[in-house]
Amino acid sequence: MARRSQQNNPEELRLQLLDLLSNFENNLKLDDLRQRVRGLVPVFNTLRDLGSSMLPDGESGRDRILLYLLRFPFTVIDGQELMVVAGIDDWARRVRELRVEHGWKILSGVTVKDIVQDWLEEESIIPIDADLELMQPDDYILLDANQDREAAHRWKSANRIRKLNLSIKDKILLFFQENIGNAISGEELRYIAKNKTEWARRVRELRTEEGWPVLTKTTGMPELPVGIYVFASNRQSPKDDRAIKDDLRRAVFVRDSYTCLDCGWTAHQWNRSDPRNLEAHHEIPHSKGGQTVKENLNTLCNVCHDVRHRKK
Repeated sequence: MARRSQQNNPEELRLQLLDLLSNFENNLKLDDLRQRVRGLVPVFNTLRDLGSSMLPDGESGRDRILLYLLRFPFTVIDGQELMVVAGIDDWARRVRELRVEHGWKILSGVTVKDIVQDWLEEESIIPIDADLELMQPDDYILLDANQDREAAHRWKSANRIRKLNLSIKDKILLFFQENIGNAISGEELRYIAKNKTEWARRVRELRTEEGWPVLTKTTGMPELPVGIYVFASNRQSPKDDRAIKDDLRRAVFVRDSYTCLDCGWTAHQWNRSDPRNLEAHHEIPHSKGGQTVKENLNTLCNVCHDVRHRKK
């Protein structure tokens, strides 16, 4: 059985570590490799004890990882920091448990890389936080200091859907349709796609080519963190308005202050009982020669958008 780290007074552990390192000088003189390696075991254990003692309130490695992330929410954390405070070998599995079983929105550098790559392929001018763009695969960031208690149920749903004989896009759409109004993390979508990097591109296609209301920080719900998606309603936007690129749609929303020009509804009023969302509307219809340019696009909620199209 693996040794559990033992918490103690950090200063006492520091002095103990110094003493062990000083005595290790004798081990370096030995010809027996195994003896030299075995001499490092107490050094390694004491170092882990010191790391876990940085957060004495955490009874387990998982507790200490969570406490550390909660101390620095919305901050990119190197995985090696989590390894130190966890004081255990399988710290990465504990991060996954916090995300999957306990509903903490922890985004990894791997998922962020997929999102950034998709934006680059789209040649989008959507800005991304510089810290996020520089995240490495073993970096993590806590996107929300509040626990999502529905996450465990969603992960069961995701596990069922990922096994279906469907395309990645269809799997993601089905997961969205089963979780209308929920804040979905990119980690969940990546899992459904069996960790294939194309998941972010498929989400974009659902939004831009097929007109599904997938809201993100830059496409209708600015208060969302990067890497979080909300499927507002099980309704596609009118066909002529689907081929609007994200950066153009965002520019129209920003110009109109994320407000429906007909009824005054804003994205800040969104809730599950009134699952409206904002859409970009061609003032001169695309089918009648109207161009997909900022000057010919207006911000409407989907309810008013339907009214406009019925009148036409």
